[in-house]
Amino acid sequence: MDKTKPLALSLKIVIKDHMGRWLVLKRSLSSKNNPGCWDLPGGKMDPGEDFEQAILREVSEETGLVAWVEGPAGTAHSESPSHRIIYLILKGRVEPGEVRLSDEHDEYAWVHPRDLIQMDLVEQFRQLAIDCAQKSEQGNAQLIG
Repeated sequence: MDKTKPLALSLKIVIKDHMGRWLVLKRSLSSKNNPGCWDLPGGKMDPGEDFEQAILREVSEETGLVAWVEGPAGTAHSESPSHRIIYLILKGRVEPGEVRLSDEHDEYAWVHPRDLIQMDLVEQFRQLAIDCAQKSEQGNAQLIG
């Protein structure tokens, strides 16, 4: 990573259903970052927002769903042309409802982590999916409860 670039914070959330599947969103082909790749819901904080307000707003804007945060799930990082990006990944749930995608995404899917690692997932979340798939195979589903 280029240490001269400023740091930016992005929030993401692992939303699981009752079958342990994750909600993932396929980025629009017109997206300037990772077009056509599968991603976790989330994004940047607005000025004055706290972490929970920001991630719940992002989930609502991107999916139309009402979510709640259960706790931390991990961190990740990537680099854009202008910034080093640190991701705070939370875990959460959503109230039952129909997914209504924003213009930022073309598709959504509920996917088990073991299947997600075979998809075109944005690189910075691949290790989290691999770790969760391995823990699940070992019978430890509590990595991201």
